[in-house]
Amino acid sequence: MEAKTASEIIVGLDIGTTKIVAIVGRKNENGKLEILGMGRSESIGVSRGVVSNIDKTVQSIKDAVADAETKSGVDIKVVNVGIAGQHIKSLQHRGIKVRNNTEDEINQNDINALIEDMYKLVMLPGEEIIHVLPQEYIIDNEQGIKDPIGMAGVRLEANFHIITGQIAAAKNIYKCVHKAGLEVNDLILEPLASSEAVLSAEEKEAGVALVDIGGGTTDIAIFQDGIIRHTAVIPFGGNAITEDIKEGCGIIKNQAELLKLKFGSALATESKENEIVSIPGLRGRDPKEISLKTLAQIIQARMEEIIENIYYEIKNSGYENKLICGIVITGGGAQLKHISQLIEYVTGMDTRIGYPNEHLAKGNSEEMTSPMFATGVGLVLKGFSNIEPKKTTDTGEVVGHSKKSKGGFFEKIMKVGEKFFDDSEN
Repeated sequence: MEAKTASEIIVGLDIGTTKIVAIVGRKNENGKLEILGMGRSESIGVSRGVVSNIDKTVQSIKDAVADAETKSGVDIKVVNVGIAGQHIKSLQHRGIKVRNNTEDEINQNDINALIEDMYKLVMLPGEEIIHVLPQEYIIDNEQGIKDPIGMAGVRLEANFHIITGQIAAAKNIYKCVHKAGLEVNDLILEPLASSEAVLSAEEKEAGVALVDIGGGTTDIAIFQDGIIRHTAVIPFGGNAITEDIKEGCGIIKNQAELLKLKFGSALATESKENEIVSIPGLRGRDPKEISLKTLAQIIQARMEEIIENIYYEIKNSGYENKLICGIVITGGGAQLKHISQLIEYVTGMDTRIGYPNEHLAKGNSEEMTSPMFATGVGLVLKGFSNIEPKKTTDTGEVVGHSKKSKGGFFEKIMKVGEKFFDDSEN
């Protein structure tokens, strides 16, 4: 077997509200993803997708990474990190470039210049652009062009999907990762990562809404004609359901979470009145008997609220009637029994559960195909897609270059982070 080199291995770090996961992967000879190791730890310092306690988050990251290192045998130094949270917003914008030399073909430099202009847009105070995603190009008023490179034209335009976030939230992620002794290779919006793991190219072409139900937030990414059309983050997730169970049944949070995972259902009609589960009482108190019908009613009420928010975002995108493949749900919340049936009932749209096995090689552990690891697997896949095809130099050295645009949000965060740590060391 060939020796593992640093260039062959990508690490995804999913900093979630309920768990932090580090996944180490590499591509095999067939282009499929092999998971070399996965580490996870409880997430204590994150609330609704945003870091709320630096020290606790740092410790959780260290625990997850150490676990992944032990299982994979890889010394982890650089990671691709997901960013989420209710501060994430998206907007559409058109860029225009008039080319001086019309004899030359349109090249990558022309595209990069358009993208750079998007990063110069003025945002609200405290907000910065995270991703600039080209949707389609227009050359001399000829619309619907997906790849303009090599074409001739004077006026080059592009429609962009722009994703913004609070710079403070990204800085805190950067601080946590840096304090854990790691380097950030890229910050990636989590629903984009999840879509990489669970959606096929055909689904993105036909039209699909990806819904990632996490612990603190529910992320949405809508694709149509192979292009991302809309992104949104809803500030509710599985933890809201757990809180409702805790309050409604008068039990502690750990018991509520176990109850949800083992006996929870999103459809009350699927539970029988006489099905009872007994919860141990605290410190010698009598056990509590809880009807599974009551439990399902509590879960269904909160899930219907989350689904209404999801459906509002789908309608708001303007693509409700263009999503041939309907809705794909993933994330830890997708494991709730009968959830796809409830979403179909509320929205009237075809729904399936998205498992991150689309690009996984055979032989990976069954655990890795769980929807809860979709974001982590997607972060690894995004890491590979953000590296240009390897080129061989005259000396025979193999080199790879990141495709992400320079001068944008990520570079600003890097500069801020470097200054922060330089100042703290003086």
